[in-house]
Amino acid sequence: MAEMQDYYELLGVAKDADAQEIKKAYRKLALKYHPDRNPGNKEAEEKFKQVSDAYQVLSDPEKRAAYDRYGHAAFQAGGMGSPAGGAQYGNFRDAADIFNEFFGGFSGGRSSGGGFGGFDFFGGGYDDEGGSRASAQRRGSDMRIELQITLEEAASGTEKTIKYNRMVACPTCNGSGAKAGTEKKTCPTCKGAGSVTKSNGFMRFTQTCPNCGGTGKVIESPCPDCNGTGRIKQRSEVKIKIPAGVHTGSRLRKSGAGNAGIDGGPYGDLYVVIVVAEHNFFERDGDDLYCQMPIKFTLAALGGNLEVRTLTGKVNLKIPAGTQTGTLFRIKGHGMPVLNSTAKGDQFVKVNVEVPRKLTPEQTKKLEEFAIACGDDKHEPESTSSSFFKRVFKD
Repeated sequence: MAEMQDYYELLGVAKDADAQEIKKAYRKLALKYHPDRNPGNKEAEEKFKQVSDAYQVLSDPEKRAAYDRYGHAAFQAGGMGSPAGGAQYGNFRDAADIFNEFFGGFSGGRSSGGGFGGFDFFGGGYDDEGGSRASAQRRGSDMRIELQITLEEAASGTEKTIKYNRMVACPTCNGSGAKAGTEKKTCPTCKGAGSVTKSNGFMRFTQTCPNCGGTGKVIESPCPDCNGTGRIKQRSEVKIKIPAGVHTGSRLRKSGAGNAGIDGGPYGDLYVVIVVAEHNFFERDGDDLYCQMPIKFTLAALGGNLEVRTLTGKVNLKIPAGTQTGTLFRIKGHGMPVLNSTAKGDQFVKVNVEVPRKLTPEQTKKLEEFAIACGDDKHEPESTSSSFFKRVFKD
């Protein structure tokens, strides 16, 4: 007979390891060697059995004390009882916890038809006769629709009517899937449990019933309008209010406007994702708006008022004398509304000074006179620009 490996070595823990360290080590190894993750692998199956034996002993203070004193002999020849003998070996409650932890991110859990691959670890809430009663009802799936609106609509808020296709409860059978005058029957395979129990040597597993799909019921006479599914496709419409200040990516939820549930289950929700279309004049940055305005060089030089477009109308912007091209002006409170607030962002105006491309003889004469008055006569060798370069590039 092969020599049995030390339980502490099997779990990879020190002999003075506390209960949490032992449990952590066992969970890691149980996940690694579990038969569900190693189908047909006899070596992994045997390893799983060994680490479960070790954990059953080391997780029990009384058994651990006996093992520390007498070793494996404590459980042989009528000792405290072999951890692998007789009934179930290992701590099935902890084994179930392991798989809840490992597969917890998947829908279904222990309910019929759920879990990973339709399987649940035996002992995790099922009775001895093959499982808990199935719950056929399932909530309908949520839906997602993108809705494009204008910047003006995003600024003022609006109401839209959305038309879309979704699955609704069949009106002929009221969502049951059974032909009028008939009803679903208890599944003969699982006796209504929604799951069946299978044995694999020392392990027992519950599996979704292949006959009823986990509902616990079968339809002998399906509804002709929905072919027994209990749902049909229908064109629906819903009104939705869009608050002022929404951004691209804002999501609005309409409860119960998604797909119908299974076997009379509740409807899912409708999520409307807002897309604010690009504007031909404004650019948006958060709650602020930006725009560009051309101005005459005379206005830039002499100063004056510039009429600027905003989302709520036109306003006058004061341009100071000597304004340079690219100058950014702020019009406070004329940006986008802040969502769910009375505050507003600002509007920023970038001015671009326009130089006339064509001049009349009279305009040319007056500009030349202006240039002479400024000392910028183009006929003079010592111009302002040449003086600038001299200052920049002097030694």
